[in-house]
Amino acid sequence: MKIIVIGCTHAGTQTVKNLLRLHPEAAITVYERNDNVSFLSCGIALHVGGVVDDAQKLFYSSPEELEALGAKMRVRHNVHSINRQEKTLVVENLETGEQFNDSYDKLVYTTGSSPIVPPISGVGLKNIQLCKNYAQAQEIIEKATHANKIAVVGAGYIGVELVEAFEAYGKDVTFIEGADRVLNKYLDREFTDEVEQTLTAKGIRLALNEKVEAFAGNEAGEVTAIQTSKTTHDVDLVILCVGFRPQTELLKGELDTLENGALLVNDYMQTSDPSIFAAGDNCSVFHNSAQHHAYIPLATNATKMGTLVAYNIVKPTIKYRGTQGTSGLKLYDLNMASTGLTEEGAAMYGLDVRSTTLVDHERPTFMPTATEVKLKLVYDQDTMRLIGAQVLSKIDQTQLMNTLSVCIQQGMTVEDLAFSDFFFQPHYNKPVNILNTIALKALTEQDQLQSQLT
Repeated sequence: MKIIVIGCTHAGTQTVKNLLRLHPEAAITVYERNDNVSFLSCGIALHVGGVVDDAQKLFYSSPEELEALGAKMRVRHNVHSINRQEKTLVVENLETGEQFNDSYDKLVYTTGSSPIVPPISGVGLKNIQLCKNYAQAQEIIEKATHANKIAVVGAGYIGVELVEAFEAYGKDVTFIEGADRVLNKYLDREFTDEVEQTLTAKGIRLALNEKVEAFAGNEAGEVTAIQTSKTTHDVDLVILCVGFRPQTELLKGELDTLENGALLVNDYMQTSDPSIFAAGDNCSVFHNSAQHHAYIPLATNATKMGTLVAYNIVKPTIKYRGTQGTSGLKLYDLNMASTGLTEEGAAMYGLDVRSTTLVDHERPTFMPTATEVKLKLVYDQDTMRLIGAQVLSKIDQTQLMNTLSVCIQQGMTVEDLAFSDFFFQPHYNKPVNILNTIALKALTEQDQLQSQLT
């Protein structure tokens, strides 16, 4: 069996490693445009901020490792076209310019995503940077050294982490977001309010509800200002973090996709062409909370999907379990995480939900370091099925979201959570675990609502 893998970041790397383990008889060729594989782009802000001193540590594999395991690695090679009917490719060696054909029995499409470059006047000026791969990380660090006024456009996780890193280096930082609050896809307002207060207290200038309309530059072609829907911001360096798009151009119009081009795959990672498998940021995922396909580019999704490709490449073997889009973030002394849908996100899918918020100590207050935790549950109004959750605290309670992610994946209800079994030990929690407590609070609120209606 001849297998070709196009793209080798998170999904591709996991696919290749597991293909070599499960199907040692297969001939596996990997085509990758870059000269590296497996770069953890989520660590760029840690590198910029000096937490990770060497960006080489953000690679968890290498072409040499995969070659030693048995793959034929072709880095600095670009696939120009795919002929599905003939099962052939046209490939260019980017070092020599040579073009050649190759063929496959099974094709694995793991090309990932690329940063969105908004069609804004002046976006091509110098010192307007994207933030995705290893080379871009190096450019950001080099240019930030000489910049004083830095603007980050896009208030998702990457943007929030970058403004913290730049502020720590004493830069004048402006944080621009078209929505009216930061992290709006991950947290509801009672959580983002606290995040914004923290950013403001650190001297970061928040420019919320401002749409970027144009970039202005000098005679040298360097960016000097950002014109938004409200005002003008002087800048030396701009980092664009406005989102990602799936890289599916090679198969455009060929296979079933979401509106944004993300490939639709079945439970076994097959596209609408049974010979082509796909995984990672170029794919849609099944969102268990929404019970709907969605685009959620996360390394956690990519690695699981890549592993499943290897298990299912010969025949359907292990089904995909879907995702809750679980994610976490540390910002200064705040630890936050979320899973499933926020209240606003649930409304976008037409779900009728209720929510319960709890502020409580994670341990008995007789313990010397008991700390407050803000926790929120989102659940279906009628069935009480768990839909989402969020947590924020100055101690690390983010693992609560991993627990609730499993609960959502298993279709559990508020009642199930209220009476789930958790251990008690004063060093760690209370006799009634905080997850039991918030679920019991939700049941009490539901009882009160029912009594009012009757």
